[in-house]
Amino acid sequence: MKITTLYVINMKFTKMQSFGNDYVYIELLTQEMADPSRYARFLSRHHFGVGSDGMILICPSDKADFRMRVFNPDGSEAEICGNAIRSVGKLVYAKGFTKKTEIQIETLGGTKDIFLHVRNGEVENVTAKWGSPILDYKKIPLAENFTVEKPLVAYDRTFYMTSVSMGNPHSATFVDDVETLDLKKYGSSIECNPFFPEKANIEFVKVMDRKNLFLRTWERNCGETLACGTGCCVSTVAGVITGRCDREVDVHQLGGITKIKWDENEDCLYMTAPTEIVFDGFVPDGAMEKYEKNYAHKGV
Repeated sequence: MKITTLYVINMKFTKMQSFGNDYVYIELLTQEMADPSRYARFLSRHHFGVGSDGMILICPSDKADFRMRVFNPDGSEAEICGNAIRSVGKLVYAKGFTKKTEIQIETLGGTKDIFLHVRNGEVENVTAKWGSPILDYKKIPLAENFTVEKPLVAYDRTFYMTSVSMGNPHSATFVDDVETLDLKKYGSSIECNPFFPEKANIEFVKVMDRKNLFLRTWERNCGETLACGTGCCVSTVAGVITGRCDREVDVHQLGGITKIKWDENEDCLYMTAPTEIVFDGFVPDGAMEKYEKNYAHKGV
């Protein structure tokens, strides 16, 4: 007997972005989804789907106010995302799923506290309390205990990597030519270096001064994004550890500026930036199946 998986007709979604780091958000509080990896591959496709850096699911939680799941464009599931978790906070407030301005959100990378800065009923800014950076090489994880300025060769260059986990693996390197660097070439190579057993998000950072950094991020299983919240945290931690910047900095990215504070007394990172709802929509019945039948096999 052939078993057919049922997919929700006209599934509702919301497109959101924070400094151009854009995701498709789907709440599973009033609707259901089968095979989220399949949806992520379809919806993330530019030209054929919605087009995004991935898909975010907002789910019920038995240990927090909400649970967030993060899916990359290739369908793989990530532990956490800084811009996305702040966007989830804004979305559940804007859509009336909560009236709280202090929210706890469960993720595979831990449960985080989100603070909504509301004016006249609108969320203007969102702060995520991220907690302490993880510097234990086994927990990042790394292949060996060399967390600060580990030299890694990619093609014709050597990069000195400082590795940190913010609930997902990251590694930052400081370079002067970050604006012109071939991020796809070097980022994709370092991401898959055996030094990172689970791959890693790679931050290429330029020090503008002690209170300002410029960042471009190559995200694991995704590619370059216009902004990365956890990448901003990692760049700050790496800068402080290596004596390059202060504990409170503005991290400039192609999409905008994220404010990071690494509180010395709490040993806690705070990330503050705006996030925006772009539009609401729905997935018509059969749209995903048509994409898979006509285009997916072509690798587009």
